[in-house]
Amino acid sequence: MTQPDLFQQINNAVLDLQSSDLQSYARPLKMLARLLQDPLLEAINQQLIVNVDLDAFLAESFKSQGGMVGSARLAWPDEPEKILGLTWLLILKFADNPDYMFDFGHTYYHSGSKIMASVHSVTRQMIIPFVRDYKTFVMTSGKTQPKLSMHLSKKVFIVHGHDGEARETVARYLQMLGFEPIILHERANKGRTVIEKIEANRDVGFAVVLLTPDDVGRAAKEADLKPRARQNVLLELGYFLCHLGRDRVCALKRGDVDIPSDFAGVVWENMDDGGGWRLKLARELKEAGHEVDLNQAM
Repeated sequence: MTQPDLFQQINNAVLDLQSSDLQSYARPLKMLARLLQDPLLEAINQQLIVNVDLDAFLAESFKSQGGMVGSARLAWPDEPEKILGLTWLLILKFADNPDYMFDFGHTYYHSGSKIMASVHSVTRQMIIPFVRDYKTFVMTSGKTQPKLSMHLSKKVFIVHGHDGEARETVARYLQMLGFEPIILHERANKGRTVIEKIEANRDVGFAVVLLTPDDVGRAAKEADLKPRARQNVLLELGYFLCHLGRDRVCALKRGDVDIPSDFAGVVWENMDDGGGWRLKLARELKEAGHEVDLNQAM
């Protein structure tokens, strides 16, 4: 039995419990408890009930009862894991003694004098939220801390020198993959400097830097000139490494280009004539969190 199948059965048991009557509610309740104790879930369940004391929780909650029906409040702890653990234990307790579920609901989830009103109230207000959060807990391997999911922009900045063929080839390839290439010289100047134009496009999600042999240079003590990328390309490479992080920058080196030693920690791919760079770039985009069909990338 796979986990998705198991959770589908758990959801079905909850649905049956929601629509049950006095004569039938014990059956889906017991089914739910049995499914929640499936061997697949044993490790997670043991994690949830560590340092959880159901009797102490119920005793503390019982103290909240006042003279008015419905005034009692459950003494839920602050920790999400302990709340899941307590609820898991309560469901097992209900299944062992279905009448206790009515008493519990009448005390803490009062919804009138009818027996099933209390049972359905517990189902709606406690069991359904539990199943939702329990599934999330299991599927995230026991991590309850929320993770901020950042929107990934489909804009990809292309940093380039004088090699127009390389620039256009990369731009068209990115468009084929569903991205929006940003080429600086195609953007209106509006009286801005190059740096200001770059900063105006800070919402890009990735940068491709083309290291092409457009210039030549040498150290003062060296005799031979070496092919180098243009200085503006190296400046923009450093900018995007800082702005986006190394995992969202891919450098493509075309031909014989001298790479400054300061960029020794930057990974670049050879922009070979055979087109192998395409799959490598697609993989870098995918590793950065973008949805990329690698079959389409070939």
